[in-house]
Amino acid sequence: MTTVADLIGRRLYEAGCRHSFGIPGGEVLAIMRGIDAAGVKFTLVKHENSGGFMAEGAFHRTGAPGVLIATLGPGVANATNVVANALQDRVPLLFITGCVDEADAATYTHQVFDHSALMKPITKATLRMTPEAAEALIDKAIAVATADPPGPVHIDVPISVATQAPAKMRTRTTAVEPSVPADLSQARRWLARAKRPVLIAGVEAMHHNASEELTRLVDMGIPLITTYKAKGIVDERHAFALGAAGLSPRADEVLQPLVRDADLILLAGYDPIEMRVGWRDVWDDHNRVVEISATRATHYMHQASQSFVGDIRLGLQGLTTARPEWTAEEISFVRRQLASIYRLDEVWGPAAVVDVARRILPLDTIASVDSGAHRILLSQTWTCYEPQSLMQSSGLCTMGCSLPLGIGAKLADPARPVAVFTGDACLEMTLGELATARDAKTPVIVFVFADESLSLIETKQRAVGLPNLGVDFSGTDFASVGLAMGGLGFEVHSREELTSAIKHSLAAPVFSVISCHLPRQAYDGRL
Repeated sequence: MTTVADLIGRRLYEAGCRHSFGIPGGEVLAIMRGIDAAGVKFTLVKHENSGGFMAEGAFHRTGAPGVLIATLGPGVANATNVVANALQDRVPLLFITGCVDEADAATYTHQVFDHSALMKPITKATLRMTPEAAEALIDKAIAVATADPPGPVHIDVPISVATQAPAKMRTRTTAVEPSVPADLSQARRWLARAKRPVLIAGVEAMHHNASEELTRLVDMGIPLITTYKAKGIVDERHAFALGAAGLSPRADEVLQPLVRDADLILLAGYDPIEMRVGWRDVWDDHNRVVEISATRATHYMHQASQSFVGDIRLGLQGLTTARPEWTAEEISFVRRQLASIYRLDEVWGPAAVVDVARRILPLDTIASVDSGAHRILLSQTWTCYEPQSLMQSSGLCTMGCSLPLGIGAKLADPARPVAVFTGDACLEMTLGELATARDAKTPVIVFVFADESLSLIETKQRAVGLPNLGVDFSGTDFASVGLAMGGLGFEVHSREELTSAIKHSLAAPVFSVISCHLPRQAYDGRL
């Protein structure tokens, strides 16, 4: 007999899902078996929050929705952070949870609370599975999760429903064709006449696979700024690619004057949820601003002269001609200004870690980075050659994401090297997932920026004259922890030691932890 659990697994497989993550509980055993048996392999994690980030890592490699499974009560509560992150970071995530049957919930209260009430404000939809509507509900969940803007959908499955037979199969709907934005004739005229246009691309352009169209515009001589999530949508080695903006005031000092002085600003799938408050209304009313977005902009972080809603890729195809007067020397000067801030040529320090890693690791390396000072520096300096090759929490900026993101990506795409960049405090939040890397046989390389401080917060304390409080801590012997948990471990204090550790790690069949010892306040002046 085909069960509801079997049907859910089959639909997930048909949607391209091949991995699911979570922690078992009695209420989800049938669901886990049905999903795993359908070919969506279940991976045991140490915390549901990490499991959700692993699901996101898999999504970035396959394009299929991520799948997170949690049992009732504490399992659901543990995942609230990563579900909220999926909503803000536009991640299609199917969060499947177990719950007691409705009749039992009337009198049985152990571990029971209203999952839907908790999930409602941080998901696109929260659904309760029934055998009568099982097929419609799982199809709806996948459709809602992947529709613009992508995001998380919660499905609560009562214990008895998982093992029941679903109702008669129904006819499935056809896929919706991408919509072409409305008349772009005025925008085309503005672009054709613009002498100093600037292009800003964001996460929606990545979801709409607009890399080729953006590269065409940049090849015409239009300088490109991206958000952190959109890094690599145009190869950042391109002479007119100015890298990412978002959380670095120092980078803003260089990039924002360029934006304010532009005679046309073209926004391609740009969502300012990734940006610091300094990007609110960054251009003046006299600027011509053309916005192509997947959904209507209701954030009011900025205004546009013309806003078009539709497929980003098709919209950009409609912008046919540009004759900008930017010179290669002007853009090269801007690139040099940015490089001077972060000092990749330093003898040793956080920028040296990024510089050595980018030089030694293969070009096709997939990277993830956690939140904190190291993340801002790396997002400004790590060169991306293709879309979705640097993963991070950008809208929510939550700690504890990089290690599980890297594990999920490595599971989904084992042939690609994966580099995990994390702060020491971030890794201490997710140390247990090193055991997941061991058991899942994912040889990720973990780079730890070990300065024994919450550097970003400490910098903010000093900036406003507050005393040092709650930001410094004792060092952890991460190399020994890596060895104890079945991987390799290295303590490095120089470029030479780091180079050697990376080469050993690339040849190893197990994960590696490379603890890069840095002085406190090493990020001063470059964030």
